[in-house]
Amino acid sequence: HSRMIKYKPLPVTSFSIDYKNNCFLKDGRPFQYISGSIHYSRIPRYYWKDRLAKMYMAGLNAVQIYVPWNYHEAVHGVHNFTGDRDLEHFLSLANDTGLLVILRPGPYICAEWEMGGLPAWLLEKPNILLRSADTDYVEAVSNWLAVLLPKVKPWLYTNGGNIISVQVENEYGSYYACDYNYMRHLRTLFRFFLGEDTVLFTTDGNTDKEMSCGTLEGLYATVDFGTDVNITKAFDRQRRFEPHGPLVNSEFYTGWLDHWGDQHAVVDTQKVSRVLAEMLSMGANVNMYVPLTLVPEMFLPLVTSYDYNAPLTEAGDPTEKLLAIRDVIKLFRDVPSGPMPPATPKFGYGFVTLSKVGNISSLLNILSPQGPVKSQYPLTFEQMKQYYGYMLYRTTLPRDLSEPTPLISPLNGVHDRAYVSVNGEYQGLLERDTTLVINVTGRQGDTMDILVENMGRVNFGSKINDYKGLVSNLILGKYVLTDWEIYPLDIDGAIAGRWPHSDSRHPLPGLQREPSSGPVFYTGTLQPIGLAWDTFLKLIEWTKSVIPGVWINGVNLGRYWPARGPQQTLYVPGPLLSTSQPNNITVLELEKAPAHLQVLFMDRPQLDSPVVKP
Repeated sequence: HSRMIKYKPLPVTSFSIDYKNNCFLKDGRPFQYISGSIHYSRIPRYYWKDRLAKMYMAGLNAVQIYVPWNYHEAVHGVHNFTGDRDLEHFLSLANDTGLLVILRPGPYICAEWEMGGLPAWLLEKPNILLRSADTDYVEAVSNWLAVLLPKVKPWLYTNGGNIISVQVENEYGSYYACDYNYMRHLRTLFRFFLGEDTVLFTTDGNTDKEMSCGTLEGLYATVDFGTDVNITKAFDRQRRFEPHGPLVNSEFYTGWLDHWGDQHAVVDTQKVSRVLAEMLSMGANVNMYVPLTLVPEMFLPLVTSYDYNAPLTEAGDPTEKLLAIRDVIKLFRDVPSGPMPPATPKFGYGFVTLSKVGNISSLLNILSPQGPVKSQYPLTFEQMKQYYGYMLYRTTLPRDLSEPTPLISPLNGVHDRAYVSVNGEYQGLLERDTTLVINVTGRQGDTMDILVENMGRVNFGSKINDYKGLVSNLILGKYVLTDWEIYPLDIDGAIAGRWPHSDSRHPLPGLQREPSSGPVFYTGTLQPIGLAWDTFLKLIEWTKSVIPGVWINGVNLGRYWPARGPQQTLYVPGPLLSTSQPNNITVLELEKAPAHLQVLFMDRPQLDSPVVKP
């Protein structure tokens, strides 16, 4: 006897736009997303699950993520999707947590990230026109997306994953090129790799010009804005470009960014709650973000911390703002029951006294083992294929300088800061846009070392072709300086190789307690106490260092600049610390260390400027 067995058909997963009813459809039913931005590239993998759980418990049903191209292809043709760069693992964790994903793969992302996510090796083509149909640029973009998009295709919601929509480019309308051929090429690539049914969208600022240049037929147009705009007018602008379909604010600004030298920015929690409630009551889809800003004419580097008064702090702590957002969301949808996961534990490990290792000029055999490149005129970082960090430019004085003589950067050609020494004696610094002349003294034939620091490439606006190093000649008195020896410095590599603490190939010189001026390395150890909790490093009275500045156990923490502020501490994730072995600390101070040579590990951050407001 045969027996008929009836199988239920598997549910068909779908995500689409309902233009008739002005909403998204998820599995055929109206859907409104309430999302928050999270950048896996800024969070240790160890904490991904914790951060996602807190976002889920706040009532969000989606997260929005960027994919920084230069994070995964720092070297041309070498792709890294392992460890902290394991995008698919992050997508899997979000899926397990119950969060949908709005993917923003660029290729340009802005995100207050180096060069807006574009890899610096693109600048090896000296006349490349980024974010355009330039042949060299389009070829590189096509090759990258041919690697990335097939990786994410299985994670599309329609394929059983959790990616509901994918952004094409990012705020393209704010870029001067306004190249529709470029956008059409991207649309073709995204459709080819992700299929015709995937919801593709654009995001642009709330102006007619931005919406005009950034939108394209076949890509759903969305807007972004903060708490200080008329919501109805903002969505009316979206309606002019998308007469039908869901209202979407792709970047609702819950915080604001900090430049070095600014006061710490704060966005009022009550304003965030009020505007969020108003948008949700209109049926709008909202993604909460901490933001971009208008780019001034001067080069203004951003602080290391990406906290920016966010609802979830840099260390993953829920704030009053996060709980206020959850209270708003409760009015519109069920939020998960149960307590919010607690903040990760913090610990103040106290003071550590450092010792001097030596100045950079005395350590070139370690930091630049391949030796210098000789060139009549200066070469840029990009020409040297050194994309980040530092390079040292060395020449000799062409004549005696018994009187102070001006060293001039006449074309503002120092990108971004240059620390000048003669025969090992620190003379001062040149700084982009700010200090274009200093006086030096010395004798004919003396060695002049100029350590040039890359403080990060412009990430937004028309000047993202941001070459680094000495990008034009320097003049000493009336002489153009020539005959350079240029040393690319692999400081990260040396420290990752356990220098200066325990590398037998490069034994430490005699350690000293006295500080000195100019670019100098200092080192010390934080002894284990059986804990590996988050902590915050404060460098009291240290002058300045910028990427790379501080390393813990070989990991670059980022920049400190307490004299300029507002950020006063560096976040040290607990997983970087050992509970049983001495924790190695290395500091590169560029100007002047304090006499005490101490650093302090605190149990709380200090992101505010020390300046007292009136």
